[in-house]
Amino acid sequence: MDEPAEIGSRIQRMRNRLGLTQRQLAEPRYTAAHISTLESGKARPSEAALRFLAGRLGTTYEELTTGHPAHLATELRLALTDAQRLLATGTPERAALRYGELLADAERLALPAEQAGARIGLGECALVTGEPARARAHFEQAERQLAGEPAPRRARAIRGRAVAHFLAGELRYACYVLETALDELAAGDLHDPDALVLLHAASIAPYMDMGAYVRAAHAAEVALALAPRVSDPALVAGMHRSVARTLLAEGRIADADASLAKAQELYGRLHLRTELAHCHWMRGYVHAQHDALDAAEAELRTAREMLVDRHARLFVAQVEVELADVLRRLGRHEEARELLSGVLDLDDTRGAVHAAGAHRLLGLMAEERGEPESAEEHYVDALGFLKRSGAAGDLADLCMLLGDLLRRMGRTEAAMDAYRTGLRNRAIPGTTTLGPAPGHPAPYGDVGAGPASVYPFAL
Repeated sequence: MDEPAEIGSRIQRMRNRLGLTQRQLAEPRYTAAHISTLESGKARPSEAALRFLAGRLGTTYEELTTGHPAHLATELRLALTDAQRLLATGTPERAALRYGELLADAERLALPAEQAGARIGLGECALVTGEPARARAHFEQAERQLAGEPAPRRARAIRGRAVAHFLAGELRYACYVLETALDELAAGDLHDPDALVLLHAASIAPYMDMGAYVRAAHAAEVALALAPRVSDPALVAGMHRSVARTLLAEGRIADADASLAKAQELYGRLHLRTELAHCHWMRGYVHAQHDALDAAEAELRTAREMLVDRHARLFVAQVEVELADVLRRLGRHEEARELLSGVLDLDDTRGAVHAAGAHRLLGLMAEERGEPESAEEHYVDALGFLKRSGAAGDLADLCMLLGDLLRRMGRTEAAMDAYRTGLRNRAIPGTTTLGPAPGHPAPYGDVGAGPASVYPFAL
């Protein structure tokens, strides 16, 4: 925002151009004396006053406070919507280039909300391409710029930062970030379906990797119960975007802004496909735990297809590990090995948990083929990945598998070492539970009334 003297001078120029007196501009909310004080630059106007005066002067709040023509801000918002569409349709590299250009424009025009929007877009691009550190930096900056906004407006940035921590192996902190945001929504009675689905669904993966299966199941139940309120928005968003272009060409800035706001909201919902894919993955996991393997395969393939469409490689890998386990149990070992070979090609600094899961399954299949030495190699590789990731609960379970294998091979001392390592990790507080399981029904409005609430999530 410019200095009071500059804003005051701008108000005076616009008023004179319209042929208004100070009293005519002020009424019915303010006095002529107040307008005189503002025009002289003797006081900094409030945001409410500036928005009122912008409406009376036929301009926008941004133009009145910064001097930038209104159409520039609207054109920037339109361009952000286009970049959001690029990302939603699965071209993260192109979208990142566009978001970078738009961030520079937003900084030049001193538009903090648009800067935050561009940074969230850059962060989401980095998540899709598997760059958690870069993503986290963008989301943190966006959160700072949106600090005064309600929690639902910050949900995309919060979810993004949590996912970045998760992909970096910081599982407990990712859960903490998401739970804190959900607590804020609940405390403020803010039952926003989009925000709740984003945050609950994003918590599934870190809960699962930590062994907090009941919490993961509860999060999936809540997200799926809310999902019917979040419909596919692509066609409607495209319509609003086209209308905004027409209105902008006609000089109808305010109407174009309103149409763009609707388009941006709808395009934002397209990102929920990643979160809903996590819910299908969770359902597949639960089916597998109940030996309903055909149903598990169907859910996991649905999740995988949704994530492939989003180019979310690390999340695809996570689902592929679960799907490979189901295929192994169905006796389809060749299909399972083919899936796992792709997981092992991931950069081990970004896919450590998934690579560990792949090696664990390959070890199990080697045992089933009667190849204990090969199984041991896979288990040891998996342990190395898990030590780097901090997934202590999984590490303890793997030590049990390795210990049992070594004991059957007659290597008692080595087996004891493996068991001791597992016990040390199992004893770490919080590795397999985050406290009492969430109660039922879910604490958000009428969530329990949805069709997903009857799904058998008891583990």
